Amino acid sequence: MNRHGITGRMLLVVGLAALVVGYLVAVVVIRDGSLLQRPPWGAGVLLVVMGGLVLGLARPVRKHLHSGARTSLDALRAARTVVLSQAAALTGAAAAGWYLGQLGGLLGDLSLVANQERLLPFGLLLLASVVLMVCGMVAQSWCRIDRDDEPTETEDD
Repeated sequence: MNRHGITGRMLLVVGLAALVVGYLVAVVVIRDGSLLQRPPWGAGVLLVVMGGLVLGLARPVRKHLHSGARTSLDALRAARTVVLSQAAALTGAAAAGWYLGQLGGLLGDLSLVANQERLLPFGLLLLASVVLMVCGMVAQSWCRIDRDDEPTETEDD
């Protein structure tokens, strides 16, 4: 990871890797004559709630950074918030790739009504995963210190 945190390129790589694995798993399961398990609705709710929690935890850090240090904030809490937001973005990217791969596998065999019925749940989970990824990236940006506020680096570092 670079000093600017999680980047769009990193999310793309994680998402593409999960997409390939998800698609291959779906193809193997479907080719075997089985059906993909219907994903639980609670998983989508959980992904969206996690995104909201990440934003909620990052809000005090944003408020502190924009207040000109008029509010107090524990530095360890701020650091943990950045790490949590980055983990949320990576988790969202991996889950989005996985569910997109699963959708791709389902689209390859729509002759079965059961596969057609699974499109909506997988699509909603894909959307929920993207929500988590975006929330993580927004929270990371809220925790970013502007270059003017950063201490200058010396050659000894």
